[in-house]
Formats: sequence, C-alpha cells, structure tokens
Amino acid sequence: MANTFSQIYLQFVFAVKHRQSLIAREYKEELHKYVKGLVQNRKAKMLAVHCMPDHIHLFVGLKPVVLISDFVKEIKVESNEFINNKNWIKGKFSWQEGYGVFSYSHSHIDAVVKYVLNQEKHHQKKTFKQEYHQLLEKFEIPFEEKYLFDFIE
Repeated sequence: MANTFSQIYLQFVFAVKHRQSLIAREYKEELHKYVKGLVQNRKAKMLAVHCMPDHIHLFVGLKPVVLISDFVKEIKVESNEFINNKNWIKGKFSWQEGYGVFSYSHSHIDAVVKYVLNQEKHHQKKTFKQEYHQLLEKFEIPFEEKYLFDFIE
C-alpha cells in the first residue's frame, strides 16, 4: 500500500468583526495557546500564530485530507466561544466573515514564521488594510474592495 506524502503550508488571516480592537495584549498569549491547541486537535502543525488587537495570522502545516473552509470555520467558531466564555470584552466577540489563505513552499517557512511573529513591528509601518492588499497583490488574487474586510482607516 502506498503512503501519502504532502507538504502544505498555509498562512491564514482573519479579522475581528467590524475591525474593532478587541484582543487585549494581556490575553494574547492565552489566545495563542488556545488556537494552537485547536490547530493541533485537527492534526495540523502550528508553525506561527500572532494576534493583533483587530486581526490574527496563523501559519500552519496541513494534511491533504483537511478541507480548508471547514478548518477555518472551526477555528473561528471555537475561538469565538473561548473568548466569549472568558468574558474578555463587554458584549459579544466574533470574527468577521471571510478570511485570507496563502500558500508557501518549504523554502519560505522561516521567512513566513518571522513575518507572522513580527506583526507588532510590521504594523508600525503599515496598516492592516495595506498589509492585506499587498498579500492579495503578491499572490495575484483578483478582488473587489467591497468584498474585503471592513477596514477602519
């Protein structure tokens, strides 16, 4: 019986609903650990995670049996529930609809890990909107502005 060999590395980006800055610095590490557990429970490998107050980046190694849309939906739903159960914010926390997913080769792992982990520094120079547009353009993904995240200028 032949084995299946794969090498799938994906960066996911999704934003807090209405792009509100709701992920407080003091909760960030706990959220990172929780999301890492969610990823690992789905037999995927967390390579890097970083939450900004209004969005999150995940860099993950996936198995070919994972359906990307289900993976993201489950991560978003379960992390919503986690944040709401922790009562970290007044009102209800949720992620915006949609997400970005970008694929990388094995040779890019170190650079993407550094990129994800250095989000604080990165966003001193660029807004999330600028960053997201650059990712879409870099990967030559056609888009209409009206279908992107709700960006706050």
